[in-house]
Amino acid sequence: MSFEQTATGSQAERLTAAYDQTVLVLQGGGALGAYQAGAYEVLHENGVEPDWLAGISIGAVNAAIIAGNAPENRISHLRQFWKDIATVMPGESLARAHDISDFTFRQMSGFLGLIAGVQNFYRPWFLPPWFNTPGTPEATSFYDTAPLRESLERHVDFDRINSGPMRLSLGAVHIKTGNFAYFDSRDRRIGPEHVMASAALPPGFPAVHIDGEAYWDGGLVSNTPLSYVLDAGVAKDTLIFQIDLFSAEGPEPATMDEVQERMKDITYSSRTRLNTDAFLEKYRLRQAVRELAKYVPADVLESLCGSDEPTDLYSGRVSLVHIINRANRREIQSKDYEFWRASLEEHWHDGRHDAGIAVAETSWRTFSDPDAGLAIYDYIRPESHRKRVKLWP
Repeated sequence: MSFEQTATGSQAERLTAAYDQTVLVLQGGGALGAYQAGAYEVLHENGVEPDWLAGISIGAVNAAIIAGNAPENRISHLRQFWKDIATVMPGESLARAHDISDFTFRQMSGFLGLIAGVQNFYRPWFLPPWFNTPGTPEATSFYDTAPLRESLERHVDFDRINSGPMRLSLGAVHIKTGNFAYFDSRDRRIGPEHVMASAALPPGFPAVHIDGEAYWDGGLVSNTPLSYVLDAGVAKDTLIFQIDLFSAEGPEPATMDEVQERMKDITYSSRTRLNTDAFLEKYRLRQAVRELAKYVPADVLESLCGSDEPTDLYSGRVSLVHIINRANRREIQSKDYEFWRASLEEHWHDGRHDAGIAVAETSWRTFSDPDAGLAIYDYIRPESHRKRVKLWP
């Protein structure tokens, strides 16, 4: 099946028929988030309808736009959001024709993002932090994120998030305790402030206060909400699409710019193996408990478990389809904060291409080992298939 084609209803049903729920997990990564939007576009075209979205930082923004729109409007709102925040550089047509100038334009875009902000996303405060009153947002950050709130209010229907069937979970960090905090639509009403808290990366962005407590970007603790999903979602057979913006694997750097880029990849890449190893250990323990429960008298089981049968508890299996934005030599160390339109278009296209490879595979559509608790599928994009396309007029 071509990933450029839209699946029919029957095709879409076959894609996820083996699972009780489908989850979309979105990592943080700033401007690289356009990759997630492109990857989701392909999943959407192939009829993959998530029951649950979990995101951190820019992944939280993308997740909110998806959950906060009717299926037929999701892609148009994602496209418009990314078009709204794209930086148009003078003379960029030359950069499209010459790779040498392409590097220069990327550097210029990142520099402009630092000194002037990004339209419809964030803008610098009037004075640097050191000249503002201690304890204020202006004294504890470099940028005002009010434009992001306005963008969220344009592109996200929060009433839909809080009344619809799709679950939304957003990861942030509680500043005082340093612990993870998740804002989950299953437990509370989600608003723009919860999305912004998940994306409040210091020292650039100010903390977001919710119910008197201050929060920062969840990526400070972990750049992926995978562990939260695995801990909370194992009672059902689950299909997870995890879309990562940084690759843990990569070449040895040859320049200082590549050193900084590689450091960023290692710092922010998802520790998927760590999370999945922990899940498998728990799964095996639960398997052992279920086996032991067969030899425990019924009255003892009831006193221990109440109405829940241990044979049903935590019996779900997981298939994880891992779609990763692989590092390439066109990137620079400012790739997560340079919003040049050509860069965003390239990220979007790369996301489409990689998701297309994953969707075209059939191995993840059923459990490869029915007795295993977890199967991971990672499809690597061939280098020769990378190309650039113009997505927006």
